[in-house]
Amino acid sequence: MLKIHNSLGGQKEVFVPIRPGEVRMYVCGITVYDYIHLGHARMLSVFDLVQRYLRYSGYRVTFVRNITDIDDKIITRAAALKESWSDLAERFIEAMNVDCERLGLQQPDHEPRATQHITQIIEITQALVAKGMAYVAGNGDVLFAVRKFPAYGLLSGKDIEDLRSGARVQVDAGKNDPLDFVLWKPAKPGEPAWDSPWGAGRPGWHIECSAMSMQVLGPHFDIHGGGMDLKFPHHENEIAQSCGACDTKFVNVWMHNGFVRINDEKMSKSLHNFFTVRDVLDTLRDPEVMRLFLLSSHYRGPINYSQAQLDQADETLLGFYRALQDAPAGGTPSAAVLAQFREAMDDDFNTPEALAVAQGAARELNAAKARGEEAAAQAGAASLRAIGAVLGLFQQDPHDYLKRGLKSGSLADADIDVLLKQRRAARQARDFALSDKIRDQLAAAGVLLEDKPGGATQWRRA
Repeated sequence: MLKIHNSLGGQKEVFVPIRPGEVRMYVCGITVYDYIHLGHARMLSVFDLVQRYLRYSGYRVTFVRNITDIDDKIITRAAALKESWSDLAERFIEAMNVDCERLGLQQPDHEPRATQHITQIIEITQALVAKGMAYVAGNGDVLFAVRKFPAYGLLSGKDIEDLRSGARVQVDAGKNDPLDFVLWKPAKPGEPAWDSPWGAGRPGWHIECSAMSMQVLGPHFDIHGGGMDLKFPHHENEIAQSCGACDTKFVNVWMHNGFVRINDEKMSKSLHNFFTVRDVLDTLRDPEVMRLFLLSSHYRGPINYSQAQLDQADETLLGFYRALQDAPAGGTPSAAVLAQFREAMDDDFNTPEALAVAQGAARELNAAKARGEEAAAQAGAASLRAIGAVLGLFQQDPHDYLKRGLKSGSLADADIDVLLKQRRAARQARDFALSDKIRDQLAAAGVLLEDKPGGATQWRRA
């Protein structure tokens, strides 16, 4: 029985889909004005895992992850680079797709773009104006009237009176209330614009997600996800405008992943501890190390990024692939192991516990191989592969994986093969001094050897 922590209420709930056997899920995606960073990688990996496990559990899943391709940040960055806003957005969408593929993420079923849903955005805004829940300010902005939605603050647990008293001095005199937020804004000279009943303009950020999610999934769907930083005001505003326009609940379960911290500090460009995904991936043995690292902590809590944590993830992953190396093919996963895995994942997608189950399976696999028990080894390997298929891990060829190195300056595979041939010839000639010298040379280059019965030798990177 799957239980999910619902941010709307702040506790775990038994998950019951609106339509039996079907899950409709929307996740706030990337605003494409730069390369994706570690915070994005965590959000993307978390909800990739969620949709994978829901499918594994037998649900028919419709997974939607949007792209914000028009935004103040996009316009500002494009102007600074003397590039059109659309060209810049397209360039970073392509970069995002490359990074997502390297992270092992599955493609969402739908990936709507904000600029493709201008018509729906205008329709929702018109409905809110007609109901008196939105108004046109003196500067041309169309604003949502927060006080017209009594449940405002329910998701974030914030009191509207406290928010109002804590608001800064009202800069925009056109607002009826400092908490009111923009649904549609008039275009400034040189900015992209679309025709609307209020003149040429473009959407505010919050309304984009309501339009995209409701267009694909309908006005009431099962799960909405995103980073903890979106809980307020973005998701709070989504609820207000969506429920206000459609008179329905909007979303049953809200999920939010925790922040990424860098060496126990908040990730920030101003602190010079800001890392893009592609920069980090280029330093790793394999991108799968990043995925294991991101899944090693529970998705709702913070995760601390450091070189020590990456090193630990790298060594842990090597251990899994060593267990799978030379494991006999075939076999059926252990029902008991898979039951333990499901128990962990059914508890709000508890990946640390799920990985502990995988490590137990790896230990049993190693023990079975050592005892020469082929059937037990087959079951152990099948169990590990089955768990990994859901987590997005352990699916590569172990021999290939273990040959990968950390340093770009290490010996190439072809050079290693030449040295191994020389060592094999030396051993056949009983020149053990030369054989040991070659082994030491390889070890100094980070290449470890394992001599097998019959004279074969396998190697892996340290």
